[in-house]
Amino acid sequence: MTCFGSGGNDWCCRRNDAQLFNAAGSADAASTLFKKRRRFSIIDFTGDPTLAAYQRLCYSCAIIARMISRTKIVATLGPASDDMKTLCKMLEAGLDVARLNFSHGEASDHERRADVLRAAAKSTGRQVGIMGDLQGPKIRICRFKEHSVALENGAPFFLDSTLGFLDGDKDGVGVALDTIHEDVSPGDVLLLNDGMITLKVERIDGTRIHTVVVNGGILSDHKGINLKGGGLSAPALTDIDKENIKLAAKMNLDFLAVSFVQTGEDVHEARRLLQQAGGHAHIVAKIERAEAVANIDSIIEAADVIMVARGDLGVEMGYAELTGIQKKLIRKTRKAHKVVITATQMMESMIQNPIPTRAEVSDVSNAVMDGTDAVMLSGETAVGAYPVEAIRAMSEIAIGAEKYPLPVSRTSHRMDDHFKLVDEAIAMATMYMANHMSVKAIIALTESGSTTRWMSRIRSDIPIYAFTPHLTTSRRVSMYRGVFPVQFAIDPNKPRGLYQDIFDTLLANKLVEVDDLAILTKGDLDGISGSTNSMTVIKIKSS
Repeated sequence: MTCFGSGGNDWCCRRNDAQLFNAAGSADAASTLFKKRRRFSIIDFTGDPTLAAYQRLCYSCAIIARMISRTKIVATLGPASDDMKTLCKMLEAGLDVARLNFSHGEASDHERRADVLRAAAKSTGRQVGIMGDLQGPKIRICRFKEHSVALENGAPFFLDSTLGFLDGDKDGVGVALDTIHEDVSPGDVLLLNDGMITLKVERIDGTRIHTVVVNGGILSDHKGINLKGGGLSAPALTDIDKENIKLAAKMNLDFLAVSFVQTGEDVHEARRLLQQAGGHAHIVAKIERAEAVANIDSIIEAADVIMVARGDLGVEMGYAELTGIQKKLIRKTRKAHKVVITATQMMESMIQNPIPTRAEVSDVSNAVMDGTDAVMLSGETAVGAYPVEAIRAMSEIAIGAEKYPLPVSRTSHRMDDHFKLVDEAIAMATMYMANHMSVKAIIALTESGSTTRWMSRIRSDIPIYAFTPHLTTSRRVSMYRGVFPVQFAIDPNKPRGLYQDIFDTLLANKLVEVDDLAILTKGDLDGISGSTNSMTVIKIKSS
């Protein structure tokens, strides 16, 4: 038996019938198991020792975990995950989009990691997107003479943007934002080091902000500052960000994440700068400020992807409301037919531990059941001891959560809407039909991937295959929930052989079986984005 990836290449190993028989325990069980694998169905490994045995057998090629996880996994690259061997294992475990954090490292580091990742993707027969993440105007304190101080509750402490960069002590510290004194008022609460230190503003004298320590502790160099409720007036794009936008264009990245977005105009500015530099990445708006939540409608309209970045967002908005805000942002983004990522501390304990906590399992599961397109790992894969295990665990959790329905019924989605675009209407009709027929696959011949994005907004256990000749489209749809890229070019010399070419591709990849029903969407104009205008129910035939 041969395991295949989405590109039709041999993944990484071959398993013979004897091994399958030994894993399953009997010939009948082996046959049933093989059919389930081929049918791309959702399998619960946790309750069936036979399936669990076969899962362990195939983890080296990761076909089961990879092929049935509809929710996509974004993982940050770093020192723990930037060698070829580890990246191959991460791809096989379920990595869909790799994140390059521009807050750390030099341009040469990011370029090297992207090159190794592309080589690993080619080696494993996978299509993987790459997202560059701008560091943004993270407002930070400057440095202390002794690198850190101990702040005691009730003690006075000042912040001053004119204080020397290295002159901080137990009495006060400099701030890397010249206008911070204009943004705060007596009674405001400042949160430092991700909310671990709390200061209450008492008065402002010129550029000096006098505070009293409410919650003290050890405060060290360069820690971040947030104003509870938001309101610090830093621009969304710094000079460093603008240089990194040029780097993103040079590297031909698939996604560009803009940090500390406040309005839709911040997104438009980033897109303009990217296009001027020759880049075509989809823009990801990171929601991590109170102002972004207030302006969320304009931001969703301007962006291609929304990231619920729960670190600074939780500090500014308060942790008590964070889960409700997350659910609201996911719901709004999906309703606007855009893509959404849920991020920050999803499985942080796995930086040191090989398995997640039960709370982390619930966190990931809830995001999946709310309809997030992707879940993201940060330090877990960048600097953690178990990068491959973190991706594998996240994939398993997603598989379990995907069995439960999304909040919107599959039969009532957008029933009262008036569609303005033909390809959008075709996508909605396709999903309605697919969810009311015994269809095993949805095949979309697509130029830009937009048809598959609209399809992915509706819950279905039926896989959506984006057949496209464009590498850029293949990498972009790797972020869409339930959509799997397949490199495919129409042969202009064999127009009547199109269907059979599609059948052969699906059968070669073990994605369907002969006589399975599928739905095909395509357009009359090859090479024209947005031209999808037809839907056909087809029966798979062998050549």
